[in-house]
This record gives sequence, structure tokens and C-alpha cells, in this order.
Amino acid sequence: MADLQDELDTTAEVAELAPPAAWPASESMTSAEDGPVAGAGAEAAAPASEDAPEDAPAADPLTRARAFLAGTPVADGCSGLARALRHLPWCDLELGESAVETDLPRLRAGHVGALFWSLHLPEGLAGDRAVAATVERLDLVTTVVDAHPEGLRRAHGAAEIADARNCGRVAVVPGPAGAAALGDSLGVLRSLHTLGLRLLTLTGASWASERGLTRFGEEVLREMNRLGVLADLSGASDATVDRALAVSRAPLLFTRSAARALRPHPSNVTDAVLTALGAAKGLCLVPLTAEQTGPTIRDVADHLDYVRALAGADCVGLSGTYDCGGAHPRGLDDASRYPHLVAELISRGWSTADLTLLVWGNVQRVLRDAEFTARAVRQRRTPSTARITDLDG
Repeated sequence: MADLQDELDTTAEVAELAPPAAWPASESMTSAEDGPVAGAGAEAAAPASEDAPEDAPAADPLTRARAFLAGTPVADGCSGLARALRHLPWCDLELGESAVETDLPRLRAGHVGALFWSLHLPEGLAGDRAVAATVERLDLVTTVVDAHPEGLRRAHGAAEIADARNCGRVAVVPGPAGAAALGDSLGVLRSLHTLGLRLLTLTGASWASERGLTRFGEEVLREMNRLGVLADLSGASDATVDRALAVSRAPLLFTRSAARALRPHPSNVTDAVLTALGAAKGLCLVPLTAEQTGPTIRDVADHLDYVRALAGADCVGLSGTYDCGGAHPRGLDDASRYPHLVAELISRGWSTADLTLLVWGNVQRVLRDAEFTARAVRQRRTPSTARITDLDG
């Protein structure tokens, strides 16, 4: 995809953030482990330096982390909130919701500026049922965002994410969804894109299986490139990963994958894949789950160090995976705890530039690259009318 991206300035999004609108003063929290945890309003009131982690050597790492995040928020690559809210009769994310791990007070305390809301479905749903269930989850995203206009805003691209953050809102991006959501129809893919879908996981369909992408699967990926829908490869087979890297002209993501060399989980990725992902300028979002990364903050930081070393600082990001049903490392229990992870990285010597890429810049860059690719592809390619029976028999 390099031929489509020569004109891109991949660092522009790192410097474009305006100071965020102040959060209401009442939005502070108390942590059982650390005592008072200031909300984003209190921290945004203090002067925020882009170089806070390096320019405040006298401050402890957690103080420096909070100062840094007050100016550079977190883009969280996978939230299960849509799944969790389906089982609640009523919720008010503004007041705080004890039944979930993510609400607006905790998002503000964690300095989260953007959330990708997973639309993954229970195992076994396929065909029309999967399509209908995905549409219902997209509708739920819209309903929840509309019910919290002072805290949330729907966003469909890098510019809208930055605008939402600059207005003091958390940007909500629909996706990833599972491949079964398409019902083997490119028309459904285009319809879901119109409804806001921006990420699709290439697993759970006949055309994206353990044997890799079929001819129709490759056509799905090309149409995703044309639309600007990003491909998520977390949980995909090695054959699918290899073929997707060869076919896609847009960056590829792993929305919830860590280093398999450190923890042999099936959704974690090998050294070879990390190296190839770095060469392709993709993105590995490391999940904050005990099962995939380990039981402590230090374990998560080890994975971040490892991915950065193999794929590069511009190919690593964060995936909270809160409300996805898994246990989290100690000290990372909910969405308010990102400052503690950043503090660990500061204590390990991560530079301001690398931290900025990790928490915000890399996600913005990948979204911009996908949008650029889509514009270029649409000049040469019309919407595909291919059917699975035409290509896969």
C-alpha cells in the first residue's frame, strides 16, 4: 500500500489537538488503591505541556502521567460496552454505572478521548440473524450516544474523533464487528458502513477461516479498502493474516492482541507477524486482559515494550477491552486506570513522542491512512457486485 501513501504526513495528527474543553468540576473519582484520583477537569485546569513526562523530573511518574494525559488522551481500541448495555434495563453513564467497567466519570478520570465499540456477536449467529443482530447493536450505539450528548459523540474518522475530543466529548467509533455480520453480501457491508461501521474482524465466516481468505474473502477486503473500513485480524488464522497483509492496500489492525512470545494465547501474535505488521505500517493494540498479557501492570508494559521493539513505536497502541467479559490485570480494573499504565511506561523511560504515538497518534494515523486509501481506490474501482457463489462456487 506504500504507493498510495507517499503523500501522507503520518505525524500530522499528533500535533493537531487543541486543548480540550474542561470537564465539569464534579467529575472526580476516588480509587480504593490510590485515594483521590482527579477527574480530567481538575487536571486540564493545570498547564499541560506536550513534554510533561520529560520536563517534570521532580514529579512522581503518576503525577507526570496525569499531566501528560491531560493534553494527550487515550484512544481505546476495543470496548465491550455495547454488549454489556444490552443486558441492562436502564443505565446513566453520566452518573456512573456500577454494573459496567466503563462510564463517563471513569472515562474522564482515565483521560479517554476515543472508544471503538465492539459489535461482536455470540458464537453461532450467522446469516440473516447475524446481520440483524449487528444492525441492532449499531442502533444501540446511536441510542446510547444520543442519550449522553454532554459526554459522547459518534465519530466516523480521524477528523471527527479530534473534533469530539476538542469539544470535551468522548468519540465513539462503531466496530469492530465480526465477519458473520455481512451475511456473505457486499451490499450488506456497504449498508453497515453507511450506518457507521468502521472496523470488521476477519474471522467467523466461510470466506475467512483457518484456511485463509477465499477469493470472495479477498474481494471483501478490497471492498473494505474502497469504503475505508479497517480490517481487524485479532483471532484470525495465520493463513488469513498472511493473505490479508498481501492483499490489503490499507493498514491492518489487531484490535486485541499481545505478543505470543511472552504469553502463548491464540489471539496473540508471533514475532514474524509483528515484524511484518511493522513493515506494513499496521497497528497492534495490546489488550488490558490478564489472560492475554498477564496479571499485573508490569506484564502489560512488558508486552508494550516487546511490540514496540519488533514492530516500531508507530505500530503499537492500547485496547482496554473493558466490558468484554475478561479479567484485567491488577491495578487496571476499569477505564479510569490508564494513568497508572502510562506511569509505568514513564518509569521505564518511554519518551513523550513514543507515549503520544501509543495513546493517540497511531490510531489517528491508521484511520487517516485508511481514509486516504479509500479516496484513491474509489477513483479506480466501482462498488463490487461480486457474490460468494460467483467466486467460491
